[in-house]
Amino acid sequence: MGSTTKMHSDVDSLKICILGAGMGGLACALGLARAGFKDITVYELASNLGFVGAGIQMAPNMARILDRFGVWDAIFQEAVVLNETEVRQGATDEQMAHIDLKYIKETYGYPHTVGHRATLAGELYEGCKRESKNVKFTFATTCEDVKFGSKPSFTAVPRNGEPYEVQCDILLGADGVKSNTRVAMLRELNVEAEVKDTAQAAYRIMLTREQLSNDPELLALLDADKVIRWIGERRHIIAYPVSRKQIYNISTTQPDVNFAAAPSATYTTKGSKKAMLEVYGDYCPMIHRMLDLVPEGEVCEWKLRVHAPLPTWVHGSVGLVGDACHPTLPHMAQGAAQAIEDAGVLSVVLAHLPSGATPQDINKALKIYEEVRKERAEALVELAAQSGRNMHLGEGEAKKERDRQFAALKAGGGKGPVPDKWADADVQKMVYGVDCMKIAEELATKELNGH
Repeated sequence: MGSTTKMHSDVDSLKICILGAGMGGLACALGLARAGFKDITVYELASNLGFVGAGIQMAPNMARILDRFGVWDAIFQEAVVLNETEVRQGATDEQMAHIDLKYIKETYGYPHTVGHRATLAGELYEGCKRESKNVKFTFATTCEDVKFGSKPSFTAVPRNGEPYEVQCDILLGADGVKSNTRVAMLRELNVEAEVKDTAQAAYRIMLTREQLSNDPELLALLDADKVIRWIGERRHIIAYPVSRKQIYNISTTQPDVNFAAAPSATYTTKGSKKAMLEVYGDYCPMIHRMLDLVPEGEVCEWKLRVHAPLPTWVHGSVGLVGDACHPTLPHMAQGAAQAIEDAGVLSVVLAHLPSGATPQDINKALKIYEEVRKERAEALVELAAQSGRNMHLGEGEAKKERDRQFAALKAGGGKGPVPDKWADADVQKMVYGVDCMKIAEELATKELNGH
């Protein structure tokens, strides 16, 4: 699907700059190039596309867009299809809920898969390289001093070189949770949006088949087609196989105690293995054996950060994308998917610009992007926070009620409301069953006349 009508010949030459080559920036570049835009430049602070080794869940709402962007087949080859999910008690390993995920492919056209972040980013980048006459990359460059005139501009500061001014027709800030573009936009609008400390941190761990080879119980986890969450008070672990089941990906969430002294500019730090084992000290022996396999010195801990919902994502011809406008806790596994939905919608609405598009037309198109995406993305951010709260309950009435819900779910064969929102069928329908690009196509056709 993409736009049903051909783009106007003077629209495809609009100069588009994208700040940031994360999932959102790469997907925007690829989607816009495939929509027919010919002058796209991506600016990235890092000197290359070094993506952190970690697993990523790839839900149908994301796969659908990646398929339209021509990169899903290559990503899917490396992926692991998840057929089931379980919630277990961290302390006892007792199963609290089991949900069959096989229905997802029948219902939404794509299975629920998991993969490696580096594969996803790498294939998006390869897709951009296939569009290399339309997409250019400028690495090792910081972008500062964003200005919002009739044509947006910013100062590009190369790591080894003189700063220079860049002016463009459309500027997309895909520059992450610490976005300079967002800061500049809010300053221009005289609005505050605090980065909120969630007081949560995450360990991200990848164990190879070789590391697990002497432990039959752990090997069985790697060989299963399932994602498991082990939950406990104020913390949980989620794990699943990736990279054709050669790697077991483990991600945790726990109270952020080690960052208290760290400057807020960093959001990752080398963690202590001893501290990690203590945090999950009351979990079952199998989890201890699993965490104990992490080599000393390879424990990475991340600070989980979000910010209050923004009053707007758009100002003039500038739009925010992904974590720059809707960073989320990982408990719905929708962070990258929501950035990719942003890219899908932008590729549709901007392709509908009328001939001789003015800054007003561009702003109108960006406002349609915001209309299609903002409420949905913010609802998912809130759901992720709620799901995290549900999983981290300590002793008390709320935990009893949650565990009753899990028990009812188990008795009902996996049907009914799920306290872990990610696995709830009604929530899945809202997340996976919505085709943002299709909605954008209808709105843009109606509101951006000229077609």
